[in-house]
Amino acid sequence: MKKLGLLVLLTLLIGCKSKTVVHAPEEVIPKKLEIEKLALADVSDIKKAKAYEMGKRVLITCNTSKFKPFNESEATATVIKNTTLARLSKTCARFRQYYGEFKDIELAEIYRDPFQNYTVFRYKALYSKKIANKELRVFMNDEDKVAAIKSLDWADTFLLK
Repeated sequence: MKKLGLLVLLTLLIGCKSKTVVHAPEEVIPKKLEIEKLALADVSDIKKAKAYEMGKRVLITCNTSKFKPFNESEATATVIKNTTLARLSKTCARFRQYYGEFKDIELAEIYRDPFQNYTVFRYKALYSKKIANKELRVFMNDEDKVAAIKSLDWADTFLLK
């Protein structure tokens, strides 16, 4: 019986021997992709102008109640489908009540999101009431089409929400 117990114990020790882990060389391991802030001068003026025009077109609807819909060369199918006069009017009614009349947008920062392949244009939205502290984000894909437009409360630090 003692011999059988010793044999089982010995078999367990040999079977459970830890193995050494072989790590891949560093060049094989992909580097972590991070959202990077771009200098304003690093982005073409054409791309900045297009993002500005698209963002302003959405917010100016709050003043005029007229919206020129995006076409396939300007925006993705999802943005075209979701950006309608009815949806904008609902949002604009709330914005006009709290922030007043829309004036303009100022480009604050530009980021590159390598996960989604988007360039994020971050604008400070200016309204007639001083309490307004809003931002507008225009997401442009690699085809220079608007992939998303988002309005948020302004925060000094950029967080991709």
